[in-house]
Amino acid sequence: MKPKALIIIGFLAAVIGVLYLSSHRNGGTGEGGGASRGGPRATPAEVTEISFLYSTEKRDWVESAAAAFQRENPAIKVHLVGRGSLEAAQAILDGREKPTVWSPADSAVLRMLESDWATEPSRGPLFVTDGEGAPQPLVITPLVFVVWEDRAEVLQKANEGRSVSWKAIHKAVASDQGWSSIGGKPEWGLVKLGHTDPTRSNSGLQALLLATLEYYDKRSGLTVGDLLDPKYQAWVTQLEKGVTRFETSTGTFMTDMVRFGPSRYDIAVVYENLAISQIANAQGRWGNLKVYYPALTLWSDHPAAVLQGPWVTPKQKEAALEWLRYLRSRPVQERALAFGFRPADPSVPLKTQDAANPFTRLASHGIQVDVPPAAEVPEGPVVRNLLTLWSRVVAVSR
Repeated sequence: MKPKALIIIGFLAAVIGVLYLSSHRNGGTGEGGGASRGGPRATPAEVTEISFLYSTEKRDWVESAAAAFQRENPAIKVHLVGRGSLEAAQAILDGREKPTVWSPADSAVLRMLESDWATEPSRGPLFVTDGEGAPQPLVITPLVFVVWEDRAEVLQKANEGRSVSWKAIHKAVASDQGWSSIGGKPEWGLVKLGHTDPTRSNSGLQALLLATLEYYDKRSGLTVGDLLDPKYQAWVTQLEKGVTRFETSTGTFMTDMVRFGPSRYDIAVVYENLAISQIANAQGRWGNLKVYYPALTLWSDHPAAVLQGPWVTPKQKEAALEWLRYLRSRPVQERALAFGFRPADPSVPLKTQDAANPFTRLASHGIQVDVPPAAEVPEGPVVRNLLTLWSRVVAVSR
């Protein structure tokens, strides 16, 4: 064989050998296979998914925090589910909602569900009571009266110059002569009070609790026996005459007050953060809204608890704790101010040099840093009986 032919045969054999070795090194057997081109594929990072069931009053703050958390923690996927606190509590009890973490608007609802859940001991505790996974506040906000300024002046005069109170509101609402009975303009008509449905919304439940505590001049120690007093029941029935509709969402309710003005509501009982978010909108439509703090208030402390249901895995628990640590971190707590909330972290100041800080910017509208003393939240059975009583007296009066 000629030397030239041997050279060609040797070259071809070398090429075939290289192709064969390359194919086997890449884990493929021929052309077209993805693995033969790019080498072994990287195993995607494992993602742990958790669900966060939360009260809708804090939607804007939660959604903002969640977006930032996902960028920083791609291995954890947080599914946000917004529900009214009482609606969410019932859904958990019924098994329609099985969240990893639950954050109602306040501890009264948490205690009530804890009490209802314990009626079946075989299920075990719904959440731990100590340690990192136990209920702890995320942000706090008190309940306030929001009143159109001209109506507020009349209410204060009728209350001997003192601030707006439940008893002053009751006096105005109970009269069939409306505003004119306490010195208001006849054209204002009947006194229109607004609060949400206590059986479906936490702010409505808080309103009912505060009105009841003021009636008894108590700060704590409300009992089931107090609720059975016929005089008290008649007083509540008269007070609720002033509520034309019981909305289910505090946010929607506050928006409607601004949208429709005093034709819909003269007085509203809402969370401070919602009042803060709407005060500026009202000025360009109906005039000034003023904020008044009841003589006794209740904090919505927005507790968050990792649930112990059988649907929560150990990995989900760890991911949930990481999410809660993030929400309680100082930068996220500081951002809560912009949404009208008071940070749960006591080291975060309410008064700052920021011109947009609502606790300084809206002082002329009644927003204040210092608030009246807070009432003690009753035990779960008292709250449950209060809701049952309210449903009965309202149903009879309507």
